Amino acid sequence: MTDTPPRPRASSHVAPGLSAPVTIATDRWGIAHIRAGSEPDLFFAQGFNAARDRLWQMDLWRKRGLGLLAADFGPGYLEQDRAARLFLYRGDLAQDWSHYGPGAEAIAEAFVAGLNAHVDAVLAGTQPMPPEFTAMDTQPARWQASDIVRIRSHALTRNVLSEVLRGITLATHGPKADLLREELRPRVTPYHDPDLPPGAIPMAALEDFKLATAEVSFSRERLAATLDEASRWRRLAPTGEIVVKAEGEGSNNWVVAPSRTASGRPILASDPHRAHGMPGIRYLVHLKAPGLNVIGAGEPQIPGIAFGHNGHAAFAFTIFQGDQEDMMVYETDGPRYRYGDGWEDMQVIEETFAVKGAPDQVRQLKFTRHGPVVYEDAGRACAIRTCWSLPGGAAYLASLATMRAGSFDAFRSALEGWGTPTLNHVYADVTGTIGWQTAGTVPVRPNWNGLLPVPGDGRYEWQGRLDIDSMPHDSNPECGYLYSANENKVPPDWTVPAERIGMEWADSSRAERIDEVLGRDAPLDLDAMAGLQTDLLSRIARRMQAVLAAATLGAEAREPAALLSDWDCVMAPGSAPALFLEVWSLRHLRPALFTALTGKAEGFAALAPGSAQTTLDILEAPADWLDGPDPEAQRDAILSASLAAAWAAAKAEFGVDPSGWAWGALHQLPLPHKLAPVTDDAVSWSIPAMNVGGNGSTVANAVYRPSDFRVVIGPSVRLLIDVGAWDNSRFVNLPGQSGVPGSPHYADLAEAWLNGTYFPLLYSDAAVDDATEAVLTLTPG
Repeated sequence: MTDTPPRPRASSHVAPGLSAPVTIATDRWGIAHIRAGSEPDLFFAQGFNAARDRLWQMDLWRKRGLGLLAADFGPGYLEQDRAARLFLYRGDLAQDWSHYGPGAEAIAEAFVAGLNAHVDAVLAGTQPMPPEFTAMDTQPARWQASDIVRIRSHALTRNVLSEVLRGITLATHGPKADLLREELRPRVTPYHDPDLPPGAIPMAALEDFKLATAEVSFSRERLAATLDEASRWRRLAPTGEIVVKAEGEGSNNWVVAPSRTASGRPILASDPHRAHGMPGIRYLVHLKAPGLNVIGAGEPQIPGIAFGHNGHAAFAFTIFQGDQEDMMVYETDGPRYRYGDGWEDMQVIEETFAVKGAPDQVRQLKFTRHGPVVYEDAGRACAIRTCWSLPGGAAYLASLATMRAGSFDAFRSALEGWGTPTLNHVYADVTGTIGWQTAGTVPVRPNWNGLLPVPGDGRYEWQGRLDIDSMPHDSNPECGYLYSANENKVPPDWTVPAERIGMEWADSSRAERIDEVLGRDAPLDLDAMAGLQTDLLSRIARRMQAVLAAATLGAEAREPAALLSDWDCVMAPGSAPALFLEVWSLRHLRPALFTALTGKAEGFAALAPGSAQTTLDILEAPADWLDGPDPEAQRDAILSASLAAAWAAAKAEFGVDPSGWAWGALHQLPLPHKLAPVTDDAVSWSIPAMNVGGNGSTVANAVYRPSDFRVVIGPSVRLLIDVGAWDNSRFVNLPGQSGVPGSPHYADLAEAWLNGTYFPLLYSDAAVDDATEAVLTLTPG
């Protein structure tokens, strides 16, 4: 006899708005497989199911994005609400919807109808209320389809933060120090208008932007703030943390042709890197109706899937760091700003904000022709021009078109409407075709390079955007694979030079490691791809070993140098050399290089963590950077002194015996629930800190906060797709599929994620049915 698997748990719910029954089968790993008789019912059920698993998260996303937090949480959130409303989409909605593919508005309407059906059921008591609402004495709100497209402040556009920071750094410390802050590729001279020198715009000009894009945070002090104290909550995090998040969120992906795989089928791998949270940002779902059968991941508040496969083609993306933002600066006269030969009036909108425990508040929002006004002072104003304000700028929503693609040409055509963020899209299908296409709105700047703020008087205007054919792309290369890891992917001989697209890229070490592994002669399989996604080898460490081998070090530096030189360069959680490399580089070496470049003993903290690429450029070619009579001797002195200082500090902090040091003991990933600071229940909803290997330069990405080495960014979900043998595909999602504390799928995947374990991403009806643990049937009301 064989054991008979238990019957799936069955339940039903009456959902007004459906035209026919829909089943939601949840498998053993928490993925919902939704089967419907029509697409309207399918997306209705997707909205219902997303809310069933992630209602608190989705509700908070909506209230943050629409500027509605203060109504629930009080005056401490009023300034964040005001900032968020500055960046809402305020253009023509019909024009906007047309950018996301045929039927996008109808899909969103159906999705929101299902979401609202779940909200209504929660409020009526026929579906459970997530415990966060009870803890905070709030309720979930109903949605409109337009909420999905009007909220833009979660899009990963760039580089307005860097424009202002660059100006201040250039004015204060000079161009070499600015390159230590942020490497430019290609290395060009930042253009500035003669009337607007670097440093003319203060950091205060970024406060509204930082506030509008900040996550929602909770503290007892903030929740207790009075109306008189509302202005205290304009700054929520140090600038360094904001910059790390803006620059650290990226991804890896690659596609391998049949000629390079053991199976003779293409393989697609994807592991997007986003800010970690509880619950995670990604949610997987399987959607099946006549004419559509897709499975993959996205964000719970967006219908469809963003990356995954459709039974014919697989697709995924990483950030392609095109420049989509500019800080525009104006001469003002009261409510007017200079433009061309005359003056224009700012558009002034009065917005009313509900505030818990206080009367409604009215605030003025101001706009120029370029965007929201974020700073005014003494006859000058600043506004932010960003591509997310343009039609088609709702992040990731154009996936509604790309997820249906049946060929690479169709996939590229669907990307023509892609607005934000700019992405590297990879593609593989059952015919054996593999492809790569960058997409997103990249403005044409005819007379400046977008690296510093410029006047908004009409002399610096965008002249359209690059079309899809002008954006870098490739298909079926001779080498048999394509990849991206946020590095500069613009080929040197491309028709549009890189400086017209963007110049602030991730260092190339992750990409080089992916290329190194994929380029080996051995046939590639899913196990090898899993090993690459979780790879902890640091090419930065390899380069540092070569620098140390070539340097003449003082006696005081030889012991710490030996620790690094005898190492395999694997940033494992238990590695002592990994810990020492990071502590030395961040706290000692880069500050010492900053002092050598600027002559100043203080000031590096404002630039931290600094560029790993520039650090190695200086050490490998000191004559190009250091001005003394003997640059190599100067470099060696910097290495010796900083190594000795780091060695003494590490022994004082971590123990005198380096064999007891462990990178993961310092480099930890905690997953606290957002409400943990304000309610005891939420402490139990948190996941204790995990010891994590890697860093921002390893394929297994783990970007840390400079202040304490706490991991803040990394792979939210890992996917490995066996193209054509779909049930062989694998996934893991941190920390689990559900966002409801107490759910069996709330944190059940966290340990597997940490250990590099994967689970089946099942697609066929038979495989899904065998793995189903519960079935919810939605019936029409």
